[in-house]
Amino acid sequence: MSSARSVAALDPGRSVVEQLRERVAAMERRPALEPVATLPGIADLVPLHAGMSYAVDSASLALALVAGASQAGEWVGFAGCTDFGAEAAAELGIELSRTVLVPDPGEHWLEVAAALVDVLRVVVLRPPASVDERTAGILDSRLRTRSAVLVVHGHWPRVEARLSIEQSSWRGPTAGTGQLQERRARVLVHRGARPPQRADLTWPGLQRVEAPVREIRRVSG
Repeated sequence: MSSARSVAALDPGRSVVEQLRERVAAMERRPALEPVATLPGIADLVPLHAGMSYAVDSASLALALVAGASQAGEWVGFAGCTDFGAEAAAELGIELSRTVLVPDPGEHWLEVAAALVDVLRVVVLRPPASVDERTAGILDSRLRTRSAVLVVHGHWPRVEARLSIEQSSWRGPTAGTGQLQERRARVLVHRGARPPQRADLTWPGLQRVEAPVREIRRVSG
């Protein structure tokens, strides 16, 4: 789904401040809970909605959640993600020319995240420490106002859904040297007090699979 933020680049012939103000004004007119594009492999598992926050326990899940919006033409941002992998992001279809990266915002992480929410459709945040409800509420309120989506790599007090990798394996050469070809992971989706939903996914491409994960080697990220 396209939006006022779905532009390839700022117009170099116009004031940057003026263009960003136009984007902010357009975002304020957008309704909360509007669907945000998600990769087909997880669209029915974790549909994203504007004004909501989601939590993940790995960088790979964070990339998976934002890739659909990026492919649809949205701008996405990453704050506090010092291990951001450009190659992995591009492999999932994230358009790097529409990606803003602030790898180490330091003690000003909340201000940086709020500034990104003001002008971007989807923001991935890795807080430097545990976050209390009051601090999280400041950003959650901003999400609703700007109709943006927040994906938190780590703990966040209140989220629409929490995603975690329960089990993971790699497929590659059976002997000798070579490149790993496919990753399979069993993903758990927690929503409130309801029992978690499980799904098996494969990377690259992020597809749903029906066959159970047979663990070869545990990995993280």
